[in-house]
Amino acid sequence: MAKTPSKANQSQGMLMFTLNMQKQLFAIGTLKVREIIPFMPMTQIPYSHHHVVGTVTFRNTTVPVIDMAAAIGFRPIHPDEYEKSYLIVTDCLRTVVAFMVRGIEKIIECDWRSIEPSPPSAGRNVFVTGITRYEQKIVQMLDVELLLSKIYPQYESTKVPMLTDVERERLKALNIMLVDDSSIARKQLADALDRINIPYQICKNGLEAIDMMRRLAADHQAIDILVSDIEMPGLDGYELAFEVQNDAHLSHAYCILHTSLSSEICVDRAHQVGAHEALEKFNATELIEAMLRGAKKLSQPALSSSH
Repeated sequence: MAKTPSKANQSQGMLMFTLNMQKQLFAIGTLKVREIIPFMPMTQIPYSHHHVVGTVTFRNTTVPVIDMAAAIGFRPIHPDEYEKSYLIVTDCLRTVVAFMVRGIEKIIECDWRSIEPSPPSAGRNVFVTGITRYEQKIVQMLDVELLLSKIYPQYESTKVPMLTDVERERLKALNIMLVDDSSIARKQLADALDRINIPYQICKNGLEAIDMMRRLAADHQAIDILVSDIEMPGLDGYELAFEVQNDAHLSHAYCILHTSLSSEICVDRAHQVGAHEALEKFNATELIEAMLRGAKKLSQPALSSSH
């Protein structure tokens, strides 16, 4: 049976760029990219993180500039190289930042299903979340969320709502699955549930998740609440939600998609593929509240009688 085209692929390309002198190719999804601009003179920020090299102002907005090469472990971009560098302005984790890179290659269409998880042989670069190829060259996909969390640690912590005993027990009675290809996002999701003592299953990608969901359903332990990232290699969140809603053994699940992208488009597409909600990650309060809405909906007689 032919695969259903990914709704994410309708507008999600891949921006390729270089960070080191060897011209290795790195990339991020274009939905995170707000603008690409040639280097602009910067204003220095006292007491900032050592990878934040200054700020620039464009379109009446002041944006911090992060040396992406230095942030992932390469030689920092020297001031003598600034004039030849570029700024990738991103909108991610509810904030706008500019990543300074040594060179921009091109934007290409991408089959996100062809992106492979980064193998151990690729090295110890924890910021690489997947690998693909373009014209016989290896392209490494970077985990922008993890990068930002290392520079701005406040993104790792957020308040978790106080639950009543009834709410906690309602969630504890459900089979919950968390899916994300980003290690920092998985930790955030897991920490949020650990703090309120809610058990869960966790998967690194959509393919692993759909396989586990089918095995659990066959063992009469079907997943009740699915919390999944949207941008993932192999099987993205839109496709995962679509697969779940079109499988009679899985469609009982309340699907919550979350994304680092600040876009209403993501919400619209999430609903089109059958997801119940779409959230900008990461906000533990919003996540738990969405899960409670899911628990309430699952407890309604009309839904349980049809399952």
